[in-house]
Amino acid sequence: MISPLDLLTSDLLRYPMLIAVLIGLTAPVVGTYLVQKRLSLLGDGLGHVALTGVAVGWLVGAWMTATPADLLAIPGALAASVIGALLIEYVREVGHTSRDVALAILFYGGIAGGVVIIQLAGGTSQNLMAYLFGSLSTVTAPDAVISFVLAALVLVLGVGLSGLLAAVTADEEFARASGLPVRTVNIVIAVMAALTVTLSMRIVGALMVSALMIVPVAAAQNIVVGFTRTMRTAMVIAVLCSLGGLLITVYVDLPPGGVIVLLTIAVYILGLLVRALRPARPAARIGGPGPSRAAAAPAPARATPHDG
Repeated sequence: MISPLDLLTSDLLRYPMLIAVLIGLTAPVVGTYLVQKRLSLLGDGLGHVALTGVAVGWLVGAWMTATPADLLAIPGALAASVIGALLIEYVREVGHTSRDVALAILFYGGIAGGVVIIQLAGGTSQNLMAYLFGSLSTVTAPDAVISFVLAALVLVLGVGLSGLLAAVTADEEFARASGLPVRTVNIVIAVMAALTVTLSMRIVGALMVSALMIVPVAAAQNIVVGFTRTMRTAMVIAVLCSLGGLLITVYVDLPPGGVIVLLTIAVYILGLLVRALRPARPAARIGGPGPSRAAAAPAPARATPHDG
């Protein structure tokens, strides 16, 4: 059996573990805002669209006789998911199509486009499996570099602008009336989701990445109260589950994405049990990164720039 020290120094796991930590740090940051906006399925839609980007990148790589054939798959996924995120925000802004219908179109169009275009590129649907469910064997040093850059962007935006982002997601109408740049904030959150989807595809897979955005946040809400505490706790849960899932797949031949998501669901269920067994306390929304105004007045709670 491989020793833990050998695992940490092996080429097989070095880059996947780095990417797993980056995913664990970034996915809950984005997920906290998506839960607040009631857009938990946005990651799913973008994951499906990213598959079309993977296939387009593969097709362009085939035309250019690139080596390896999927050299442009991740850049293609990034471009497609960002475009998809911007389209969703456009639909939300214009309002001609309901948000759930737009997401459904992204779901089906994304995966259908991926299967068709990958066939045109000379591959098969099996070539998409590593991007659908994640794989350790396909992770390379360039993937780690791209993941680090994308994670840095998400963390700078998601953590550095947390006060503004949380204020808008807590109550868009109040934020708009207060003169906050609501449209810009919504675009920033959508683009952060697209970056996180691209970052996570190699390890977690496009079909599983949304779960790593949402489930750790839901689990954290069972344990703590408050916007910032929820985000931090969700990040800890996601990092531990990502690393734990990777270690399990080293010893057992299982897709890493599925194992990681199952671990986060197990933590969520454990949190539900702990919550059910402890004394009841006043209900609190995830809210903004500060104390709710409801404590001082009966008016609805809104976000404030600080949280303990």
